[in-house]
Amino acid sequence: MAALDVGEARIGRAVGELGRPFAFGRGYLVRKGFEEDLEALARWLEEEGARRVVVGLPLRTGGEEGPEAARVRALGEALRRRGFEVVYEDERFTTQAAAHRLRDAPRRLRREKGKLDELSAVLLLEGYLTRHG
Repeated sequence: MAALDVGEARIGRAVGELGRPFAFGRGYLVRKGFEEDLEALARWLEEEGARRVVVGLPLRTGGEEGPEAARVRALGEALRRRGFEVVYEDERFTTQAAAHRLRDAPRRLRREKGKLDELSAVLLLEGYLTRHG
């Protein structure tokens, strides 16, 4: 299974498997456009053998969905139409948790913008795996 942390500029990626509470980062995709992103993600998911995809849903502080969530859902639904099982997970605090973890990382990792997106996907998937193990 895989996880995606969908941002405006990049999409963080991670993989893991049910029954194991650990996820592994698989880098990030620099966004180019909806169709190009969809093609690249579908190809990557096929290569990873992932049929279930946990997609981080950016909810507002009060839990309601805004325009960002609608854009993420559009990508998730496009993946669903391609045959992937899509599960949405609240990602409100994964970016802050990822930034906290990166605080003590070597400077070269902290400066790489995509590392935050990748680590956010890892935390998102680890949370899912822990709850649904």
